[in-house]
Amino acid sequence: MVQIDIISNIMSAISNAEAVRKKEVIIHPASKFALEILKIMKREGYIKDFQLIEDGRGNKIRIELSGKINKCRAIKPRFPVKKTEILEYAKHFLPSRDIGILIISTPKGVKTHQECLNEGLGGVLVAYVY
Repeated sequence: MVQIDIISNIMSAISNAEAVRKKEVIIHPASKFALEILKIMKREGYIKDFQLIEDGRGNKIRIELSGKINKCRAIKPRFPVKKTEILEYAKHFLPSRDIGILIISTPKGVKTHQECLNEGLGGVLVAYVY
């Protein structure tokens, strides 16, 4: 079976595992882009840790959940945003000003919306977590 959107699958797997209060979830297949998103989620405290498991067939990611995620979703279609539009999208996708993060793919790597505002970067909306 071919998976069309790996990021969407990861976000829904994490959300479903959080809903039933699981401590960990295993995602297959892994990608570098998914690992960058998970690094941001770990740094912001939404997941405890993650580990890449190399099995020679697309690899897997084991994610330890912290129980702090209320909702996480991939944003489709992936809207391109200018640095001046980021706050508008944050108001649309996040419940409050200081709660949650937008994950944005920029020319300088994957960043949160707050980092993009501080650095004056635009990019493509990928996901949101709160």
